[in-house]
Amino acid sequence: MDHQQSQARGHLMRAVCFHALGGPEVLQIEEKAVPEPGPGEIRLQIEAVGLNHSEGAYVRGTYVEQPRLPSKLGYEAVGIVNSVGEGVDSSLMGKRLSSIPGFSMNDYGVLSEQAILPIHALTEAPANLTPTQGAAVWTSYLTAYGALVRFGEVRPNDFVIIRAASSSVGVAAIQTAKAEGAVSIAATRTSVKRDELLRLGADYVIASDEEDLPARVKEITAGKGARLILDPVGGPDLEKLGEAAAHDATIFLFGSLSEQPNAYPAAGWGKGLSVRAYTMMELWATPERMEKAKSFIYERLKDGRFSPKIAREFRFENVRQAFEFQARAQHVGKIVITF
Repeated sequence: MDHQQSQARGHLMRAVCFHALGGPEVLQIEEKAVPEPGPGEIRLQIEAVGLNHSEGAYVRGTYVEQPRLPSKLGYEAVGIVNSVGEGVDSSLMGKRLSSIPGFSMNDYGVLSEQAILPIHALTEAPANLTPTQGAAVWTSYLTAYGALVRFGEVRPNDFVIIRAASSSVGVAAIQTAKAEGAVSIAATRTSVKRDELLRLGADYVIASDEEDLPARVKEITAGKGARLILDPVGGPDLEKLGEAAAHDATIFLFGSLSEQPNAYPAAGWGKGLSVRAYTMMELWATPERMEKAKSFIYERLKDGRFSPKIAREFRFENVRQAFEFQARAQHVGKIVITF
C-alpha cells in the first residue's frame, strides 16, 4: 500500500500488534485510529523500521520487560514529523527524525504506519543516509560505543573479541574497533560468513563451531588474550571466552541469546576478569552521556568510518517473514522493514 492509499483511509493506519506470546505467527497487522501526540510527544509518518533481537524476545516473552497484551512493537524507526504535541517546537514539522530506544514498548511502538514517540527519544536522522540506512544506526552503534568506548575505554592495538559478529551490533563493533585503532577478532559459529566479515573490516575471524576459540585467540594475540570481549549470547560458552581473555579483561555481556544460565568462567579466577552486564540504556543515565555518544556516531557516519550494513529489506506487509528471517540467523547486518 502506497502513501496515497494510506491517506485515503482517512484517520486510520495499520499497525503491528500481538495478543499472545509466541513466534512470528502471533504478529498481526491491524487497522487503528491515527493517534494524536500528547505533551512532549511527536507523531512520525514512518518510513523504515530496524529490526532488533529485542523485538523477537519481547514477542516471545523472554525480554527484560514483559508485554502487556495486546501489545504494540518496535524500537527503532526513521520517519517524517507530521504532528507535534504541546510544548514541542513546531519547527520540527516535516523534518526526518530517528528514534533511539529509550522507552518501553508497552508505552510506544514504531512498527506502524504512524507512531507517537517522546521527544527525548528522537534525534535528527543522519543527513547522508537513506531512511533504510538510518533505521540501522542507533541500537547497533550505541551498543558498540557504550561497551567499547564509553565503558571499555578501547585503546589502539587492544585485542577485541566480538561474538555474534554477523549481527548488526557485531558489524558496528567491528567498525568501532577499527576506527579506534583496535584489533577485532570476529567470532561467528561457522565459516560461511568469514569472507563477508573480513570485507566489513574484521582483522581476524574465528568460526567457533569449527575452531578452538581460546587457542586461536592465544595464537592471534601472542599468548596475551583479548582485553575486551563483547558477548550477546552468554551461557556455557562464557567459559571459552574466559580462557581467551587477557589479564584484567572485561566481558561485556549485553544479551542472553543462549537463554541458559550465566556462570562466572573458572578461567577468570586469578586473571582479574570482569564479567559485566551491560545494555545501551546505560547511556541514558545523563543527557551529557547520550549527547557525547550521539556526536561520536554522527561524526563517523559523516566521514564514512561508520556505514550500516543492511542484510535485507522487507515490506511492512511481510512483517512475519522479516521476523522468521531474523530467527534463522543466516544474515549479516540489519534487517529493515520499509513502508
